[in-house]
Amino acid sequence: MKEKVLIIGAGPAGLTAAYELSLDDKYDITILEASNEIGGISRTILYNGNRIDIGGHRFFSKSDRVMNWWQNILPIQGSLAKDYKQTKTITEVSTLENAPDPDIEDKVLLIRNRLSRILFLRKFFDYPISLSLKTVKNLGIIRIIKIGMSYIYRTFFPLKDESTLENFFINRFGNELYKTFFKDYTQKVWGVPCYKISSQWGAQRIKGLSITKTIMHALKKNFKSKENINQKNIETTLIEKFFYPKFGPGQLWEEVLNICLSNGVKIENFSKVDKLVIEDNQIKKIFSSSKEYEANHIISTMAIKDLISSIEDEKIDKKVRNIAQNLVYRDFITVGILLEKLKINNDTNFKTINNIIPDNWIYIQESDVKVGRIQVFNNWSPYMIKNPDKIWIGLEYFCNVGDEIWSLEEDELKEFAINELVKIDLIDKKDVIDSTVIKVEKAYPAYFGSYDNFDEIKKYINTIKNLYCVGRNGMHRYNNMDHSMLSAMQAVKNIQNNIKSKDNIWSVNTEEEYHESK
Repeated sequence: MKEKVLIIGAGPAGLTAAYELSLDDKYDITILEASNEIGGISRTILYNGNRIDIGGHRFFSKSDRVMNWWQNILPIQGSLAKDYKQTKTITEVSTLENAPDPDIEDKVLLIRNRLSRILFLRKFFDYPISLSLKTVKNLGIIRIIKIGMSYIYRTFFPLKDESTLENFFINRFGNELYKTFFKDYTQKVWGVPCYKISSQWGAQRIKGLSITKTIMHALKKNFKSKENINQKNIETTLIEKFFYPKFGPGQLWEEVLNICLSNGVKIENFSKVDKLVIEDNQIKKIFSSSKEYEANHIISTMAIKDLISSIEDEKIDKKVRNIAQNLVYRDFITVGILLEKLKINNDTNFKTINNIIPDNWIYIQESDVKVGRIQVFNNWSPYMIKNPDKIWIGLEYFCNVGDEIWSLEEDELKEFAINELVKIDLIDKKDVIDSTVIKVEKAYPAYFGSYDNFDEIKKYINTIKNLYCVGRNGMHRYNNMDHSMLSAMQAVKNIQNNIKSKDNIWSVNTEEEYHESK
């Protein structure tokens, strides 16, 4: 008799768990997905022949297992695969330019260049910030001196209390650089000041990054050292190349689902979990869309706030319910805009390719607009756009359900986004061809609200013997995609080996080997 496994959610963590379990004939696996979308926030949206990557997903990990896992699903494209296997060096692996190649097979990973910049004071700065001549010119010598002095001061006299994100940034970059490039932008992303956010966000996203490491990385680049393409000696924020599915991240997860289905996995769409009945510290029944399920093991990627509210258990403490109810999430809007051209094609710092700047992301540091980042989809993959002669971008807005931005009608939001581009002088309005809007709830679990008491929720969840929480929302942790996958892999290992403790799942992206620093 096969053991029944119920997986809640068909995002990266849920699909990774399903795939890993489906390789073992011992399990009967069912995925319950609240929508009919595959890949969660890592899905790809198709609009009028153009594709949108929600939030941007670089396929890169310090974990060899994850890097190899992706390549097992989608191999590296043609000649690049040969170069990769023979040289394993960044400098010797060629990459596609922005012009699509009709001879490239469809189910492949491309190797892409990574470049992001900051728009601040209507000028472009490297991201992460470098001490280039252009940076000095744009900021001015007085501000540069202040940045350098404040960094040196904090190097020798760091703040003792590093419990807030503000102090975390100041200790690594100094007061002046924090105020210039981190303070306002971070508040734009999260909607609250940095001193109200736990430093754990920084610890999981940019723990190892500092001015010193940025400078050392720039010096190494000048000497053109041959770094292994896995880039394990480089901070994730500083990586120069990454894998990317030809048609966006959703292509990989759709392929994973197809493999799972061929292995006997079942998926039920539009199946939102409404109730979990707990008896004797185990989930005995699961109710979803008027259907009842039973399972030996439950792997959950649903938001912790929703998970706790759906649990029916006489033993659950009211304190746990209150903490879960007050967990905060940041919601997300992408406005896709198709253009004839941008007004920054002649930016002097970089050569344009097919009349397109080479950036993946442009971080908008300007305080007079609400847009946080702009993606140039052409540069993630030239196959993301139907007509390579046009420019396909995504404006990213960080917001909350019900706030001013979220509440705008679709046409109003399109007009608002277009006007913001005009305001910061990136486009002429006459060059807009088409646009669309995509809204995503609970995109980012926040490190404020009741988060300081999250351990109380974790303790309770760990008492439920057959429940395994994985993934970004499933753990209320701002994981990268690879960390979500690793948490799912660990949950599967626990099930297969009858490991009772959940500590090894919660430790993913907190132990040294999982950090973005080596």
